[in-house]
Amino acid sequence: MAKKTYVLDTNVYLTSAAAINTFGNNDIVIPLKILDEIDKHKKRQDSVGSQAREIIRRLDAFRSGGNLSKGVRMGKGKGILRVSSYNPFCLPDDLDLEDSDNQILATALSVQEENKPRKVIVVSRDINMRVKCDALGLLTEDYHGEQVLESSDGLFSGKTEILVDEQIINSFYEDEEVFLGDEYNLSPNQFVMLISNSNDKKTALAKYINSLSPLDRIAKSTKGIWGTYPRNKEQQFAFDLLLNSKIPVVSLVGKAGSGKTLLALAAGLEQTFGKGATYKKVVVTKPVEPMGKDIGFLPGSMEEKMLPWLAPIQDNLQFLMGDDKTTLAMYMDQGKIEVEAMTFIRGRSISNAFIIIDEVQNMTQHEIKTVLTRVGEGTKIVLTGDIEQIDNMYIDETNNGLSYVVERLKQEQITGHITLMKGERSQVATIAATKL
Repeated sequence: MAKKTYVLDTNVYLTSAAAINTFGNNDIVIPLKILDEIDKHKKRQDSVGSQAREIIRRLDAFRSGGNLSKGVRMGKGKGILRVSSYNPFCLPDDLDLEDSDNQILATALSVQEENKPRKVIVVSRDINMRVKCDALGLLTEDYHGEQVLESSDGLFSGKTEILVDEQIINSFYEDEEVFLGDEYNLSPNQFVMLISNSNDKKTALAKYINSLSPLDRIAKSTKGIWGTYPRNKEQQFAFDLLLNSKIPVVSLVGKAGSGKTLLALAAGLEQTFGKGATYKKVVVTKPVEPMGKDIGFLPGSMEEKMLPWLAPIQDNLQFLMGDDKTTLAMYMDQGKIEVEAMTFIRGRSISNAFIIIDEVQNMTQHEIKTVLTRVGEGTKIVLTGDIEQIDNMYIDETNNGLSYVVERLKQEQITGHITLMKGERSQVATIAATKL
């Protein structure tokens, strides 16, 4: 197969510093302007800043193997990596060379001119950049290195329907052991709706453990969890996972108003302050990612700066406490309820706690891995989010931290997942989530 030359856009490096290792024995050209663009992000205290610092370290390490302007072999079986400038005459007069994207395009066009007939491909996560490449006759593609899904529609839902003989459903309701074999290709802790093949009105709700264990029966809950009752079968499934101490990692995905955060908080409070409490405290956090235009720096102490980000969580806690601000404040002062920024989770080892991480769809794969490695003995961690509401420009529905966890851990016995389908917040919220 003929070797190719890849020109990676800045956003590829800021998505994953390891991107340069994913192109086999093909060569990679780094436009000089990209080094300047990466440098602007290196002081950021988020995943983008982390990737910027990492790619700078990697490039510095390559310097020991030669000169970056002449080209350095990236390793055995790998191609050549080099930094290159551009010929300004390669770019049409219509495009302004003051623009950083246009300088990257000019570099790609210069490399294409120098290396005929070898293919030069621009890799970018910017849709408009790919459109401009096509207009200039440059081959282009998106970066798919970290995708765990082809599309958001393929995300594991945590439940399925199976047609069975009516006798099996009868046996199930008579508390006889019912097994499902490997031929159904089910995941551990996946919920199953058994449907009679002769009468589709006759059904049973169950949870699959593994092929050697009988199905668990999911009975309709008549007892509220911290004053919260499941309003549909998915919420019923969610409570089953949230209250099961044998499943320490639970993920909940759903649209706005489907009850993700409220269910998780109710389960956490019940198991921390209820009878037979399992955990010593509830820790709630979320990534700091603004929706829309950022409002800039906020005044005050660290706690005061975090209030706008954590207000939705405190709203839910206050609701579950029956609007009792005094009791909520007391629990927080005692450290029984911690509501804090994601920044403070790293470096900690949290044991015997019920951890809830909200808005996980805005976290990268590296960030969620970092958080999960903080989990100590006796701790349960619940990840919630909506993969259709991503505010982080460097990730999407197919490669965010929440999709990553759901897909990579779905075959593990200690994890459980359910996608909540129905909005329960209000009629307005449900219509807005589905129609707008």
